[in-house]
Amino acid sequence: MKFFIDTADIDEIRELAVTGLLDGVTTNPSLIAKSGRPLFDVLGEICEAVEGPVSAEVTATNVESMIAEGHKLAQIAKNITVKVPLTWDGLRACRALRAESIQVNITLCFTSAQAILAAKAGASFVSPFIGRLDDISQNGMQLIQDIVQIYRQYPDSIQTEVLVASVRHPLHAVEAAKLGANVITLPPKVLRQMINHPFTDIGLKAFLEDWDKTGQKIIK
Repeated sequence: MKFFIDTADIDEIRELAVTGLLDGVTTNPSLIAKSGRPLFDVLGEICEAVEGPVSAEVTATNVESMIAEGHKLAQIAKNITVKVPLTWDGLRACRALRAESIQVNITLCFTSAQAILAAKAGASFVSPFIGRLDDISQNGMQLIQDIVQIYRQYPDSIQTEVLVASVRHPLHAVEAAKLGANVITLPPKVLRQMINHPFTDIGLKAFLEDWDKTGQKIIK
């Protein structure tokens, strides 16, 4: 499973990129606004920091303007993936942009039916929002299971990758991996939480204490 990070904070992205764990980045208008910086400056720096896909979302709601914005965003760098909403206009814009070999991430997916349409439109990625479903007492991971199962029925015709979004905690990442999702995008905080366990800290402390008692050094 590929790991994307869901942020527009360039410092966070650079710090995590050097770990080798980062396969891409997702942004949205809210994250760009939170950065307090110009859109094209932020996206340009992100594309330089990572080699993988960088999702940049259109703000238009009609198909003609979505396509125009998609073209503008795609000019930033070769690894830009244009993000469009899962609406009729978004599906039409996806189809048009994909015909020009521009990568497209269809976002705000909440049902399997929507995911089928995203694949039919040729989306590079579809982004089901599992956390928001959990927030209203629906099973977000069940949606991932259903979409993965559906897509696997058509390996020769569906190339759309399932990009798990709206992630709240490390367990979401584990469950997504068990279900065979292609990608998960995580807030930086959640990615860092994945490494934490108290027994790891306790074990390391004990090992180092025992080693110190020997008086030895690996490098003198």
